[in-house]
Amino acid sequence: MASEEIRVKGTVQGVGFRPTVYRLAKACGLRGNVCNDGQGVLIRASGSEETLAEFVTRLQQECPPLARIQELIRTRCIEEFNFDDFVISQSVSNKIKTEITPDAATCPQCQKEIFDPFSRFYRYPFTNCTHCGPRLSIIRAIPYDRCNTSMSAFVMCPECAKEYNDVENRRFHAQPTACHTCGPTAWLERADGKPVTASMFSMMDDVDAVCTLLQKGEIVAIKGIGGFHLACDATNETAVQKLRQRKRRYDKPFGLMARDLAVIEEFCIVSGKEKELLVSAAAPVVLLRRKEETNRQVHEGKEKRRVLEDFSVSSVDNKNTQQYCIAESVAPGQNSLGFMLPYTPLHHLILRRMNRPIVLTSGNISDEPQCINNDEAREKLGKIADYFILHNRDIINRVDDSVARVVGEKIQILRRARGYAPAPINLPAGFDKVPPILAMGSELKNTFCLLRDGEAILSQHLGELENAAAFNAYQDTLNLYLNLFEHKPEAIAIDKHPEYLSSKLGKELASANQIPLHQIQHHHAHIAACMAENGIPLNTSPVLGIAFDGLGYGEDGTLWGGEFLLADYHKFQRLATFKPVAMIGGEQAIYQPWRNTYAHLISANLWDKCQQQYTDLEIIKFLQKKPLNLLNQLIEKGINSPPASSVGRLFDAVAAAIGICTEECSYEGQAAIALENLVDVNILNNNEEKLIYPLNFNFSDNIYCIDSAPMWSALLSDLQQQIPQSIIAAKFHKSLAHAVVNMVKLLCQEYQISQVVLTGGVFQNTILFQLVTQQLQELKINVLTHSLVPTNDGGLSLGQAIITAAKLITNY
Repeated sequence: MASEEIRVKGTVQGVGFRPTVYRLAKACGLRGNVCNDGQGVLIRASGSEETLAEFVTRLQQECPPLARIQELIRTRCIEEFNFDDFVISQSVSNKIKTEITPDAATCPQCQKEIFDPFSRFYRYPFTNCTHCGPRLSIIRAIPYDRCNTSMSAFVMCPECAKEYNDVENRRFHAQPTACHTCGPTAWLERADGKPVTASMFSMMDDVDAVCTLLQKGEIVAIKGIGGFHLACDATNETAVQKLRQRKRRYDKPFGLMARDLAVIEEFCIVSGKEKELLVSAAAPVVLLRRKEETNRQVHEGKEKRRVLEDFSVSSVDNKNTQQYCIAESVAPGQNSLGFMLPYTPLHHLILRRMNRPIVLTSGNISDEPQCINNDEAREKLGKIADYFILHNRDIINRVDDSVARVVGEKIQILRRARGYAPAPINLPAGFDKVPPILAMGSELKNTFCLLRDGEAILSQHLGELENAAAFNAYQDTLNLYLNLFEHKPEAIAIDKHPEYLSSKLGKELASANQIPLHQIQHHHAHIAACMAENGIPLNTSPVLGIAFDGLGYGEDGTLWGGEFLLADYHKFQRLATFKPVAMIGGEQAIYQPWRNTYAHLISANLWDKCQQQYTDLEIIKFLQKKPLNLLNQLIEKGINSPPASSVGRLFDAVAAAIGICTEECSYEGQAAIALENLVDVNILNNNEEKLIYPLNFNFSDNIYCIDSAPMWSALLSDLQQQIPQSIIAAKFHKSLAHAVVNMVKLLCQEYQISQVVLTGGVFQNTILFQLVTQQLQELKINVLTHSLVPTNDGGLSLGQAIITAAKLITNY
């Protein structure tokens, strides 16, 4: 007989891991016990060497669906354990090194139960088991036991307690286990405070009533798993417009939810990989390509829909979805739609009778964080929603929906939140002895990052910190993570931008706790994040990082945003950039694209020519009405018009020039997204040289500079010849990709570089991303891209943390 202690680290709590251990240990005839503790799961087992080996092999092969074994350590014990059988023991509290599981979408077994009239979970909107349900959103402390979650307020009934304590049951130690008798309840309220009565509409229960309300064109605030959502019928233009006006979200696309894949496939082309992503436990919003016919809004079809709805708003929605059209206001000017499937029993029950999609967007006023408690929602959403579906299970941790897409069979996470956070990211070789580090992230699309024990714990998406409520929520979430993981950083990493609120808070924390502060350059952090998630070891040869975004604070105090950096984890050298152009009015240039057009024309010395040769162009007529003398003074004197090498602003300038979002945008990147959606793909596949706008390469002060000036002459000429917007948009994308690839060829040859990193928010542009990637791969250059963390600022904190770790490890 032999005895072993088996330590299992990873995502192994709250996922049915101990029952699996128990079942396998009994099957192998072992004696001993298993328990949760602060480091994960500890198994003590006695048996023959053969049965112990069989047990360990099967444990790795038959791991529960939501579990992830990061490390399994076997230690031989001299004496046998004093056990007569194999048992599950109580959790032990000690130093926290374990992981918290992300919230998981409803598993197939639970879905079946909520629609089974003979199940005690029939139509119960909070049904869950160890394979699914809330995790991060309800946890207050580790170990992940019921007393440390918001489920502590609900005492289990005898039937739930029996299943909870039955090691053979799917709900063994599923901490949120509950039913109609003992668990949370959901109820319907009117936003105006008037009573809701069953006679108002046909319904089975309050949750079922939501479907009827949506069919009638009402807006409903739904309390979900990690926050509130606002919902309406996505095929009802009036309802969608009403939601936009009330929420003050005028242009940004809305997320959609559909009952099943069949409904989604009526409106979008869905690949096999995209289906896998939609039905995964993470259940993110997936960006899907629209079918051509769904882009055409036919009046006859819309009128027919209204008549049918008026005739039978409360009946089962069995009408064929093909007669419906997605409302134009759902995603204005977009070729894609963001769809997700129901991921809680509440959503499944609401959509049971709904054969058409609903809008499901964050329950907030634009730029504020999602509401998470009932009173807050009543106060802030009462003038947006007509009705509320509320429940009495507290949301401890706000978790927004994740957003992802598939590009070339590779998943890309654009917003990392529900379903993914806070699952850890393993660090590359050389970072196993990393000291605890806290990285504060960026100002926009913020996340923060905790580094410890060879892994990175990235927070969920926390939004734009320039909003006071969002910054307060950021601080609350940071404190929760630090307490949950008992994380005591030995260093803090921040962005170099002096005005980022996250950087200011990082400075305060470093000063108050007397720990070192590391200021990390924005684009270096982008590149390092991509390197880290691709497993590039600590001591590796430098890569060529291409970081394109809106802007980041440069080493020289100017704003960067179109950078080619020779970089490793320790340092970087700026090899090339785009010619800096003034951002007239500073931040105003982000939301008024015409400012960038004018700045580029001035930079290219073309304005005088424009007033002589191109006076018939709409963009020139538009600009002539602006206070150009004042704008010129701002540029010449450098007053609130910082020079920026931003590729993001170049996109804005081109978009405005051809008549897209010329006057203003309601969110950053709106003009660039619209420009991408206009592209004529036939031009992309045409290799004629005349379809490439010229961009010059200059070299001075030991750095290459890409100058777009010659492009502007050609583009204005195209406008004068009335070349369609779609062709100009395609030519611009081709030209930019052509310039990038040529610069890469030049730099790789000069500096003997074998790997290229593509990063930064501009590479969310699928067309540019694919053009550059394909052309570089044809040159046999290894291209590293993002998949685990966003290419935008949502991945920045990982890069900040990993660069700081490299410096501390090597005493650089």
